Amino acid sequence: MKTIAGLVGLTAIALTLSPAVAQAQDANCYDTTVPLTVEEQRLDDTLVAGGPAVGPALVKLAGFDGRVTDFTAKLCRQIAPKQAQQFVQREGNALWKAAVARAQSTTPVTHDAYDDRPLYWARLQLSSALRQWTPRFAMAPNDRAKLVQQFDWASRGLSDSAFPSKPGVRRIAVTGFDPFQLSGVNVRRANPAGAAALQLDGREISTPSGKVVLQAAVLPVLWGGFDEGVVEQFYGSALQQKPDAFVTISQGRPGRFDVERWAARWRGGFADNNNVGSFGSVPNAAGWPQPANEFIETSLPFQKMIDAGTGPFTVNFNRAFCEWVVVGSQQSCRTDEPTPGRVAASGGGGDYLSNESMYRANRLRIGYGATNVLGGHLHTPVLGQPADPAALTDSAFEKQRRDIADQVKALVSVV
Repeated sequence: MKTIAGLVGLTAIALTLSPAVAQAQDANCYDTTVPLTVEEQRLDDTLVAGGPAVGPALVKLAGFDGRVTDFTAKLCRQIAPKQAQQFVQREGNALWKAAVARAQSTTPVTHDAYDDRPLYWARLQLSSALRQWTPRFAMAPNDRAKLVQQFDWASRGLSDSAFPSKPGVRRIAVTGFDPFQLSGVNVRRANPAGAAALQLDGREISTPSGKVVLQAAVLPVLWGGFDEGVVEQFYGSALQQKPDAFVTISQGRPGRFDVERWAARWRGGFADNNNVGSFGSVPNAAGWPQPANEFIETSLPFQKMIDAGTGPFTVNFNRAFCEWVVVGSQQSCRTDEPTPGRVAASGGGGDYLSNESMYRANRLRIGYGATNVLGGHLHTPVLGQPADPAALTDSAFEKQRRDIADQVKALVSVV
């Protein structure tokens, strides 16, 4: 199993050890034999033999490497559980805010402002540090898991989701996703839905019908994270603030946007970022009202979104869905209406986490009786990769991501 080359230095390939981190290493502050998740193990993946590790290289390009080194040094100085909890909450929120500020910077940055990957890889560097940290106090495995989750959720924008209290301003809550399918040379993949979320968080947009303010978060590509209630945590908080709309966003099909008509209560088994699959009915998240709808229909103004002419990509209303005729063996796939009493097999967004983000967010909306809140899912075009297989970025790749994210912004403002 791979570890981060002494995670005290977060891969010697990409970062220089600060004296504080080197001292922490001498003090046995990190146990690098502690196993990492499959996601975290990708931190030392390269594009070419002997080349730099992709994740840490992207973190450094964005200027987040100093933040990572500072975190690993300060973590060693936490002397009590409560202090550690406050530290990881503060640092997770600070990482999110730094990523949003960088994405929305009005002055030039050292690396493409629309790149969502540095946040993803920096988060994994810091969660790896938490996993391999040897604290000065006793810590049970469950307590460490809670600490990692607390950091993870804060670094995704869940601790920074309060809408400003401005009268007459519409409120929209949106989520994107982490990069995914990162094995091998695909480790450099980005996700335009995550890039769009960073562009939208905290934005106030002027539209012909008034101002719109947005709050955004980035969801994990992990079945386990969904089981823990990450979707409900974000949208549940949003519901308490009386939003006007929910829009879950993910990467979908080549060359077009899709507004999905149906979300389905089913997981198709495809592996997540930890190479874990899940098959069966979407489980509940403890503590939230969750009706047992097999399908949930969008209430987004899809025709208005299509007619808005946001460009450069076409916008489609996808009516497709599948239901089980015989659960687990025979499906009926159509574009009309689900059959009452049948079990859902897939929505317009499929049977992966994209579909489930729409399903969970809108199941919660229905469970709270918030029928006045619009809700639905937007699939973006697929983002390609840099032409040179050994390159982290190029101008065509950056332009395509920017075009997609900017059209997301335009479509959300139409909602």
